[in-house]
Amino acid sequence: MKRHQQHRTELLKRCEQGDTEAQFKVYEQYYKAMFNTAYRILGDRYEAEDMMQESFLAAFTKLHTFSGEVSFGAWLKRIVVNKSLTSLKKNSRLEMTSLEVVQEQKAEETVDYSVLNITDLKSSLEGLKSNYRLALTLNLIEGYDAEEIAQIMEISYENSRTTISRAKNKLRQVLAQKICKAN
Repeated sequence: MKRHQQHRTELLKRCEQGDTEAQFKVYEQYYKAMFNTAYRILGDRYEAEDMMQESFLAAFTKLHTFSGEVSFGAWLKRIVVNKSLTSLKKNSRLEMTSLEVVQEQKAEETVDYSVLNITDLKSSLEGLKSNYRLALTLNLIEGYDAEEIAQIMEISYENSRTTISRAKNKLRQVLAQKICKAN
């Protein structure tokens, strides 16, 4: 493991010096994960490809700012997330909802989600409002907590928690409807 870390450190030093061969090796290691991150946020393959390319360019030009406090992959992913969010905001596709009190559901029906397949889940997630899709992607897939999501989405912590909660509830409703239609 230590040897692998030394290799990565050397590779990043070469990238910082403008070594295109090293940059291509780093690109090959991370492009799939970074594309998937951008695609889950943007929902468009071509735009995700563009954001991924822009993110790598930004990372290679700002590599001198990489402190090593987090892994290079986490640092790069943060760049991809930020660039994707900027694109959503620039194109006015990020819908924000105001903070309201969320009513707890009294008794939730028991739903057998095991009958769903990954395609149903992905299409349901993609069908949500953009801020719900973004909040769930950051929370459930990327692993960010409500506080980090608040910073990323530039909303209050309370609004972040509310958005995540509402998004989960909406996704449950959409999935339950798909199950009912299938039966």
